[in-house]
Amino acid sequence: MGHAEMILAVAGMQPDEIAGLSCSISTAAPNASPAERAAYTFARKQAVNPVVSDADIEKLVLHFGRERAWHVIWWSSRCHYMTRVADAFQLPLEEGNPFEAMPGVRKK
Repeated sequence: MGHAEMILAVAGMQPDEIAGLSCSISTAAPNASPAERAAYTFARKQAVNPVVSDADIEKLVLHFGRERAWHVIWWSSRCHYMTRVADAFQLPLEEGNPFEAMPGVRKK
């Protein structure tokens, strides 16, 4: 989750916002919108078994529309792929945010 938190920080979220989102994801997203819940459910299902059905896609299309649903599918697939590559090569995650020095990135 560290790399995802780093990306959210680069995107401009405050540490307390990131912590709240991380918590809601890990507790079945109780405060999430129906669309966010659908995306989280899809990503979790794909993490466990990377077989995507027509029904999975249609749930995303219902909440996001066809184009944005494919964005969710693409990003979820990419993140799962990168995690599996990193795990296979036993690559460690960064301990801090390597982008903190960039202009526009909020500091903790």
